[in-house]
Amino acid sequence: MLISKNYKIFLAGNSGMVGSAIKRALIKKGYKNLLCPRRKDLNLLNFLEVDNWFKENKPDIVILAAAKVGGIYANSTFPADFILENLKIQNNVIENAWKYKVKRFLFLGSSCIYPRLARQPLKEEYLLTGSLENTNESYAVAKIAGIKLCSALHNQYGFDAISLMPTNLYGKGDNYHPTNSHVLPAMVHKFYQAKIKGLKKVICWGTGAPKREFLYVDDLAEASIFILENISSDNEFLYDFKNNLSGILNVGVGEDISIKELANLVASIVGYDGEIIWDLSKPDGTPRKLLDVSKLNKMGWVAKTSLEKGIKLTLKSYIEESQNNSSFS
Repeated sequence: MLISKNYKIFLAGNSGMVGSAIKRALIKKGYKNLLCPRRKDLNLLNFLEVDNWFKENKPDIVILAAAKVGGIYANSTFPADFILENLKIQNNVIENAWKYKVKRFLFLGSSCIYPRLARQPLKEEYLLTGSLENTNESYAVAKIAGIKLCSALHNQYGFDAISLMPTNLYGKGDNYHPTNSHVLPAMVHKFYQAKIKGLKKVICWGTGAPKREFLYVDDLAEASIFILENISSDNEFLYDFKNNLSGILNVGVGEDISIKELANLVASIVGYDGEIIWDLSKPDGTPRKLLDVSKLNKMGWVAKTSLEKGIKLTLKSYIEESQNNSSFS
């Protein structure tokens, strides 16, 4: 195993959906020396604070799951916020992780880094081979910068960094805001609220034609630990100048579903039987976004949570959260 259970692990973004899932998985696997500062105790946007924190705590492993995230509406409306905040967070954490010589670094990116009209499924080598989807370009550019910073530090200084590119995530602790969230949690919120309020119709964005791949967040957490324990940053699948490999590994399930099919599935699981109206004035985003996960599968990891099971688990956690949060209504 490439890491020790005694290593100090800094989990940046530990209160978010991804970070909290990784934290649960680490604890379940017996990792007890976790460094999980709260946002009020460590401002990742402030370089000096981050520098001082690294100097004082000296983590052995860093997992960067912190990011400003949102759906099509949020990305389109606040592009400056998405690029500026994510660049600051990434630069501060990555530079200090390298500066203070952490043993392993894991950067969590996004499948939106790939060109809008790239061939499907999306291979790691497709990075920077075409134009990005304009509705989330600022977020994608920030993530690409993070990938390239990790790659440059690896190639010049031997920095042990791997960048994971997960597909669309969902699960416990997600953001269910009706306009600022991603598509699956937004649907869970809309259909559940429509059911309990007795609404006869639900409006969904776009045409419903685009296809998306969805990964349950606990599966990503397990993949992250698997990679830390088993995959070296010197693996031939990760860094290769000739093939434009930049330390990237796709993480997904390897199959997708249309947004319209997803809406019908969520409605069925929720128990909503009203009409679904498609608002054609709203953007669709990228036509299709399916990851090629063959590299990670060959390395020994495969996602295990089906979409139906994952939605049921997400609905359960949503209901539990909504009972304690009036803003859900």
